Amino acid sequence: MRNILSFCLLITFVLTACTPKVAKVAKEDLTSLSKEKIADTTEKFPDTWLGNWKGTLNIYNEKGLAQAIPMELEMAKIEDSENYIWAIIYGEDKEKGRRSYELKIVDAEKGVYVIDEKNSIELESYLLGNKLYNRFLVAESLLLCTYEKVGDTMIFEVISGKNEAVSTTGGEVVDGEEIPEVKTYPIIVSQRAELKRH
Repeated sequence: MRNILSFCLLITFVLTACTPKVAKVAKEDLTSLSKEKIADTTEKFPDTWLGNWKGTLNIYNEKGLAQAIPMELEMAKIEDSENYIWAIIYGEDKEKGRRSYELKIVDAEKGVYVIDEKNSIELESYLLGNKLYNRFLVAESLLLCTYEKVGDTMIFEVISGKNEAVSTTGGEVVDGEEIPEVKTYPIIVSQRAELKRH
């Protein structure tokens, strides 16, 4: 009986002594890997995204696919500038459908950029991981736009809906816990394109 008790105490001691060290090393490794990945991604954007990306933009509403139109995203370094051409082309008419914007670097280390629409509108954009986000309100519609480079594909998505809550729930005490009030906003239109570099 004494041997079993001694063995159990020894196992407990070994586990107690070793586990924190293993966990600490694993956590440090994960942290350093994450930092390396983030730094690597930040360094590569926008230079590894340059090119002319083409595909089809599918527009969905509550009934399903409402429209499919050609779409292009043109990215190029502007000569003698730190900025980049960021041109979006919708439809067959490349001249009429062209939106000639400019990507400006605000703080690459923090992943902060601006898409300048050259008409007094500037959209702050945020690079998180390998995905560029901008969210804005226009004419009472709230939009979230994302651009993500996955291998040799650029995925462009927009979700939009009215900036008016369709429901408000929570705001009560449940089992002694104060539940915060939550407002839900509608999504009316979704757009998605998978673009290939040409």
